[in-house]
Amino acid sequence: MKAMQLNRMAPLRDNPCPLSFVEIPEPKPALGEVLLRVRACGVCHTELDEIEGRLPPARLPMVLGHEIVGEVIERGQGVTQHQIGDRVGVGWIHHSTGDDDENLSPEFRATGKDVDGGYAEFMTVPAAYAHPIPNGLSDIEAAPLLCAGAIGYRALRLTGIENGEPLGLMGFGGSGHLVLQLARHVYPDSPVFVFARSEATHQFARELGATWAGHTNDAPPEELQAIIDTTPAWMPVVAGLHCLRPGGRLVINAIRKEQDDQSSLLNLSYHEDLWMEKEIKSVANITARDIREFLQIAGEIPLQPTVETYSLEEANRALLELKEGTVRGAKVLVMSK
Repeated sequence: MKAMQLNRMAPLRDNPCPLSFVEIPEPKPALGEVLLRVRACGVCHTELDEIEGRLPPARLPMVLGHEIVGEVIERGQGVTQHQIGDRVGVGWIHHSTGDDDENLSPEFRATGKDVDGGYAEFMTVPAAYAHPIPNGLSDIEAAPLLCAGAIGYRALRLTGIENGEPLGLMGFGGSGHLVLQLARHVYPDSPVFVFARSEATHQFARELGATWAGHTNDAPPEELQAIIDTTPAWMPVVAGLHCLRPGGRLVINAIRKEQDDQSSLLNLSYHEDLWMEKEIKSVANITARDIREFLQIAGEIPLQPTVETYSLEEANRALLELKEGTVRGAKVLVMSK
C-alpha cells in the first residue's frame, strides 16, 4: 500500500519534507480488529510535535495521522459491532483500558505515534475504537472532528462553564473554529471571545459567530470565566491568565508546547495572573467516550468544518503550511484526490 512515512525527527526548517512516499505491506486485522480503507485523514499540529521530536514516536519509521475516516473492508476474529462497508472514524486513542480515565492510563496507545496511523491507504484498529460517522457528515468534514473537534469537546467540558458565562479561545485553527461552533450550540447564551494573530483570522472568527476577536495580548471587553488555549506557544498562557475572572480556569489543549517563547513565562505575575483562585488545567489525550459523544452532537448541529484538502502525496506541503502559515480551518488529506 501507499503511505507517507516518517523516518527521522528534525525541525521542519532543516527538513521541510520529513515524510517519504513509500510502498509498505498492507496490514492484516488481528483478533478484535478491523481493517480500514482510509478515505480521508486530517493533518494535526501533533504531527509537527512528532516530526520535530517534542513527542517522539514509539518507533521509526512510523506512519503518522490520527484524524481518520475509513471504510471497514475486513473484520478480524471476534468482531461483531461493525459490518463490511461501514464508515467509521479513528482518533488519537488507538486503544486503552476502556475506562472513563483511559486517557491517563499507561496502557494508552496513540494512533500514528505508537502504531501506524492514517497517512496511508489502509490501517487496522480495535473495533471498539472505530466510531460510526453520522450520515450527515462527509468524509472531509468528519476527518478533523476525530481530533481537533473531539479534543475541543473535551476541553470545553473541562472548562466547567455554565450557559451564559463568557468563554475565550486562544488560537483559532483546526480546533478553535470547531469549538466556537460547538460552544454556540451547547452554551447559546455564552459570549465567545477569540484571540488570534491575524486580522484575517479575526474576521473568520466573527463570521462564525464570535462576540469579539482581537490579538493575543488585547484586553477583551470583559473578564472571562474560562479560556481554552490551543496554541503551541507560551505567551498565550500568560495572556490568558491575565484575562480571567477570579475563580476562572485556563484549559491548555496541547500535548506539547514549543520552546521558542518559553521566556514569556517570566512575565507571569502571581498577584495579577494566578491569585484569586484562578486555575490552570491541561487536556491529556482523549477517550473513546469523548469521540462517541462528540460525533453525535456534531451530527445534530450539524458541525461544519472549514477544510482545505490535499492528496496523500502532498502531506509534506500541508504540514509545512500548518507550521508556517495562517490556518483557516483544518487541513485534510484525501486518498482519492
